[in-house]
Amino acid sequence: MTDHDESLGPEGYDVGAVEDWIKANVDSLKPPFEWTRLLGGHSNLTYALTDTEGTRAVIRRPPRGELLPKAHDMSREWALISALGPTDVPVPAAYGFCEDPSVTGKWFYIMGFVDGHPLYNSDDTNQYVPEDQRQKMAMSFIDVLAALHRVDPDEVGLGDLGKRDSYVGRQLKTWYRSWTSSVEPADYDDPRAHELQRYFLEHLPDQGPIRVVHGDYGPHNVLIGPNCTVDAVVDWEISTLGDPLADLAYALNFWPDPTDSQPPKPEAACAVPGFPSRTELAARYADQTGRDLSNLSYYIAFNRWKSAAIVHGVYARYCEGKKSTEGIDLDEMRERIGTTLTLAEEAIA
Repeated sequence: MTDHDESLGPEGYDVGAVEDWIKANVDSLKPPFEWTRLLGGHSNLTYALTDTEGTRAVIRRPPRGELLPKAHDMSREWALISALGPTDVPVPAAYGFCEDPSVTGKWFYIMGFVDGHPLYNSDDTNQYVPEDQRQKMAMSFIDVLAALHRVDPDEVGLGDLGKRDSYVGRQLKTWYRSWTSSVEPADYDDPRAHELQRYFLEHLPDQGPIRVVHGDYGPHNVLIGPNCTVDAVVDWEISTLGDPLADLAYALNFWPDPTDSQPPKPEAACAVPGFPSRTELAARYADQTGRDLSNLSYYIAFNRWKSAAIVHGVYARYCEGKKSTEGIDLDEMRERIGTTLTLAEEAIA
């Protein structure tokens, strides 16, 4: 959300300069535009543009202020939607990318508008996906991920998107460092976080064929269209090259399964009736890709552990006073760390 006063104009954009740039560089759009703020999207400043002929597009730039070097990487998102446009992966049309910060202070890009909705919670699902359409929607969700993992990154110009050594190994290092550095400010440690990390390192699987991994593929980062199928995948900013099974397991963890010891939170997007189980979705992915999923439980457990580390780090920042705790249930967040580690243990068992 933003505290920016929209009556002052779109946040972070010099409207005149941006519209002049688009006029000179994007043939399919006719400025001036009507600008409408779109919420969501990892705090990037995202607006819908409607041109003089009613054509709609979306513009994105990073938030204002100092950023970490790789945070909010517009060039990465642009590279991905441009490269994946001709493939079977549904992405917004790539219209234009501006690398000249003098236009509006930061790089930005323009993509096609997709008339679809992300699913953040059960209210969204109930509003946009009727119960008799949920089987179809879930299968579309998995089919699109399978399509992404069939793309050879070298063939579409994405061979330099990231490192090619062990994706899971790198993630284990990153998130274990996050856990250990958060222990003191959070005043919370759990021996299972350390035991699981050792287990994952000792049982590190051989990485299969390198593929583009989205990194945050879930119901919140796809746009569900009027036909209740995935019409576009969005928010590619942490995508890289890596192990597709890690990407699959992350996506599957949004979906409950009868084998789970704990039901999903009732407000979760996938907690409503009518969806297939996690096991059924995994079988669908195997049919679509021909991949061996015999070690899937390792990846499911790894993603649970990683989720616990992420929540632990966020909790630590709240405890340090680095984030406002208004409206945040810190006790629930602390409990969730332990619960997620339990789920990781169960996946291995």
